Amino acid sequence: MSARSEGASPAVANSDDRACTPRRAARVLLVDAAGRVLLFEGFDPARPGHRYWFTPGGGLDPLESPAAGAARELAEETGLRVDPAELGEPVWADTTEFSFDGTWYRQEQDFFLLRVASWRVDTNGFNDIERRSIADHRWWVPDELAASGDRFYPPELPDLLTRLTRSGTAGPDEASC
Repeated sequence: MSARSEGASPAVANSDDRACTPRRAARVLLVDAAGRVLLFEGFDPARPGHRYWFTPGGGLDPLESPAAGAARELAEETGLRVDPAELGEPVWADTTEFSFDGTWYRQEQDFFLLRVASWRVDTNGFNDIERRSIADHRWWVPDELAASGDRFYPPELPDLLTRLTRSGTAGPDEASC
């Protein structure tokens, strides 16, 4: 697993003077045979005009392992069901702070890489807040994402995907601290 890095979500401002709700999460870098990553376009219901792209995943249930949470979230958000063991070990981790629907979170999260030949996304498993705050999904080539001018999270995503595609995994010193 990589070292945790401090990153700010595109939906985030500095929270030095805010009380944060701690949260653990797991996310999936779902990459197809063409080297594209699946991202969702979402927004904070409190700021619907502030849109950004992000990976499948979300908060962990109490006592849930990161791999089990990532597999559960992947099934709920994309319809793709995998055994948590198929995700292996996290390839990257970070800590981010963000506001969502009026609550400020400090989220520690692990990212898993899953390669698929292709996948047709099924969002029927979205919960209510996902239905209200996710506008679209798209498969992105890392270079296209970097050049898009769109907000995306994590900000390191294009470089991270390039490193993972080139080497197969990210080493422990590949993320900033």
